[in-house]
Amino acid sequence: MLNFLWLEDFRVLAATGNFSRAADERHMTQPAFSRRIRALEEWLGAELFDRSTQPAKLTEVGEWFRGVADELLARVARVPGEARIVAEASSVTLRIAATHALSFTFLPLWLRGLEARTTLGPVQLVSDVLQRCEALMLQSKVQFVLSHSHAQARGALDGEAYVSVVVGHDKLVPVSAANKQGKPLHVLGGKTAKAVPVLEYAGESGLGRIVRAVVGPRLESLPVRVAFTAHLASVLRTMALDGRGVAWLPEILVKEDMAAGRLVPASDDGWNVPIEIRLYRERRALGAAAEAFWSSAK
Repeated sequence: MLNFLWLEDFRVLAATGNFSRAADERHMTQPAFSRRIRALEEWLGAELFDRSTQPAKLTEVGEWFRGVADELLARVARVPGEARIVAEASSVTLRIAATHALSFTFLPLWLRGLEARTTLGPVQLVSDVLQRCEALMLQSKVQFVLSHSHAQARGALDGEAYVSVVVGHDKLVPVSAANKQGKPLHVLGGKTAKAVPVLEYAGESGLGRIVRAVVGPRLESLPVRVAFTAHLASVLRTMALDGRGVAWLPEILVKEDMAAGRLVPASDDGWNVPIEIRLYRERRALGAAAEAFWSSAK
């Protein structure tokens, strides 16, 4: 019976022509590696390598088998994804990944609005930073990703294999805790030369990606210093409320704080960043329940 590990062995040896080097790449001794190549040849009933030359060269059968091996391994790699597609066809469960900020603010009311127009089945939600949500989509582990988006900060799901639709709008607002007079404790572009403390998003944050792309170049001309870094907007909100600095936070997250005067704008509206809320999916066909959800979302 064919052992698929032999195919990987064959490809490495075909690329190097050197048994010792190929064995090292496959993390085994040369005798063990040679036995596996010989086992593959015995299974085929033909020699794949001319061992009389250095480096070893593929025989005519070996040249033919190189294409066969590539096709077999590519086919095997597609099997898990295809199995998920088959399972999706009859599944009524929706698998959605959403960023933390939207999971706790936008998503519940949005789903309620969709349910007024269509019947939704069970929903499995993964709430995480955008980088990990994108990874789940790239691995076909979720059907949809809900995230903030900006044209200047394209991500892994903005390529040809994926499509998206705008399902809402928001804006990032630079905010600060208020002093006793209701004025911001920290002001961007103020007259003081003292560096303004900024609360920054970590690298895996989608909102951080947007802030760095849109606001970053402008901040370079101001006296600022990074006072705190976190990957969650909710954490930066807490730090801003504590007076630690200025944070660009989604208006949907801080509108109650701003209405109550706990947080106030740290600059004029020119520093606000309009953003979209987008729903992403793969371009390929999904199951009936997922397609119905997509149609309703559009």
